[in-house]
Amino acid sequence: MNSNEDDPTLAKLESACSDLKNLLHASSNMETSLTKIDEKFYTIKETLTIASKRVAPLQTLSIATKALDSRINRAVSPALALLESFKLFESLQSKLIELSSKLSENKIPEKRVKLLLEFVECVDNLNVAINMISQEGEPAIQRLQEVVEFLSRTKATDQYRTHRLKETLITLKVLYETEVDAMKFDGLLDEALLNLQDEYEYSLQLLKHPNIGEVANGGSDDDSVGAPLDLGSEEEIEVLRRISETLAANDCLDICIDIFVKVRYRRAAKALMRLNPDYLRTYDPQEIDDMEWGSLETSITLWIQHFELAVKTVFVSEKKLCNQVLGNVMDGLIWPECFVKIADKIMAVFFRFGEGVARSNKEPQKLFKLLDMFDSLEKLKPEFSNIFEGEAGADIFSRFRELEKLIVHASTKVFWEFGLQIESNQDGLPPPQDGTVSKIVRYAINYLKYLATDAYSTPMAQVLRTEQIWKAGVLSKPETDESILKNAISNIVEALQRNIEAKRGRYKDKILPHIFAMNTYWYIYMRTRNTELGNLLGEQYMKKRYKMVAEESAYLYQKQAWGSLVRLLDKEEIGRLNKEGIGALVRGKMEAFLKSFDEITLRHRSTYNIPDEDLREQMKEATIKLVVPAYTEFLNTYSSVLQVESYLSPESMQGLLLKIFGGGKPGSNRRRDRVMQGRSSVSISSDRNAEKMNFRRTKSSASEA
Repeated sequence: MNSNEDDPTLAKLESACSDLKNLLHASSNMETSLTKIDEKFYTIKETLTIASKRVAPLQTLSIATKALDSRINRAVSPALALLESFKLFESLQSKLIELSSKLSENKIPEKRVKLLLEFVECVDNLNVAINMISQEGEPAIQRLQEVVEFLSRTKATDQYRTHRLKETLITLKVLYETEVDAMKFDGLLDEALLNLQDEYEYSLQLLKHPNIGEVANGGSDDDSVGAPLDLGSEEEIEVLRRISETLAANDCLDICIDIFVKVRYRRAAKALMRLNPDYLRTYDPQEIDDMEWGSLETSITLWIQHFELAVKTVFVSEKKLCNQVLGNVMDGLIWPECFVKIADKIMAVFFRFGEGVARSNKEPQKLFKLLDMFDSLEKLKPEFSNIFEGEAGADIFSRFRELEKLIVHASTKVFWEFGLQIESNQDGLPPPQDGTVSKIVRYAINYLKYLATDAYSTPMAQVLRTEQIWKAGVLSKPETDESILKNAISNIVEALQRNIEAKRGRYKDKILPHIFAMNTYWYIYMRTRNTELGNLLGEQYMKKRYKMVAEESAYLYQKQAWGSLVRLLDKEEIGRLNKEGIGALVRGKMEAFLKSFDEITLRHRSTYNIPDEDLREQMKEATIKLVVPAYTEFLNTYSSVLQVESYLSPESMQGLLLKIFGGGKPGSNRRRDRVMQGRSSVSISSDRNAEKMNFRRTKSSASEA
């Protein structure tokens, strides 16, 4: 029982022991294998160590080769680009030589313009190629420098090759520094730029101002003067613009500006010289004073026309050309100064003459030409300001304003001095000996009439207003132009009236002052009636100050000359005498009357003069109405004591009066009919006409001064 139970356990133990033995044997075998493997790994390690030591130099060489390859590639790319630029430069040089030859041979303007455009384009491309060589040369040399330094540092090649590469680098540097400068400053580009300068000057000379003389002769209306002329075609302008930009891009801007200003100044001056402005040579105030008035008047008229023509036509065209040709140079900053340089000398000549006129003697007749100058400058001011705008034209516009200021001062001074001359009687002449209108009155009235016309009233008012603002300030109380002019002319007219009264008081004859005043005031009233001057001063003003004074003077003339004559036939004292006394008194009165009539007739025919036909007609009618009825009545009343046939008949008396007022100059008919044929005395009553006459006028034939 027990042996059966022990057998399986023993078997298990035996089996386990056998397994352990096998396991130990296997472990021993494995240990032997591992020992062999370890020996193999050690052998491999030794082999790898030796191989690694042998491969290490090759790895360094490979890395160096890759670095050198990278540097060579970096040096080759700019070098290839540089070579392409050199090729382009060579081809452009050949083309430029060909175009230059064609330009020198071709004289047809249209074809030359096209060739010039190609020439400029070629010069621009040549300049670009040189700039590319200049820009690409330095990177190419820099990259080659890096390769040389790398080879020297890494010894990737032998010393011989490294030395040759260094010499090549030095040679390339020297060539680059010398050749690029030669390309820019001593080569074909420099010759092309010189050629362009000549072509630039020649092309500018071809742009002329056509028909400027015809514009001037055609008048100064806005249509003819105000249209600026295009000085060149689009192709010509384009060529000049391209040349300007090319010269500026190649450091020739100063030369370009000098050529442009010189040529265009000469062209503008020559255009204006076609107008024959010889008067501009006389500009000194003293020289202007020595000129004859007709010559000076013509010179000022021409100055106004030519000044306007210069500004509206010549300078507008020149400014447009400056902008078209030089507008793109330096972002458009340079062309306004070039235009001002062209215009400055020409404008200075015009300003100089205008200033000379304004500073010359302030003679009355100069006022109207000064006003013409002022009016022209005022109308021209907006356009002048536009043409010479900005900082560049500030000096010219300032001188324009100074000239206008001088003209304003001169105009007002002439006007006020004219009034002072009238009032102070500076004409130096005595009053007219025949009682006619004095020259100064004729001159002054016609002067003021002309001043009051539409052509001169507005500029005169502007001048006076400007002077008023300068004196009183901008904040002074404003007046209308009409009011300013009216007050100013009224002062002159009142000064003229004081002159008339002063002359009136210088007569020794009792009748002449009244004839002089009658003639003068009637002349003033009728000459200003229904004119701009009369409308400006007002009809009531003229009637009160001149017509009524003329009527008053006419009444005094009638009273002094003919009223005293009629009073000799007064019948009042005759009625107090007896019959014998009446006859003697009547004959005495008639003799005194005829004697006085003879004297007054003589004075009328030899001295007194009423040149105005209508005024003379009215005086004739009034005198006949005053004298003939009184004479007729006296003759008829005392016919019993008078030998009527011995005296002038009333008809003969009227005929004599008609001859007295028949017109013509005093003294033209010295022979008179005999007034007295007998000395019989009759009694007759006189008839007086003490009322003032109302004068009427239909037409005046008096000549103007």
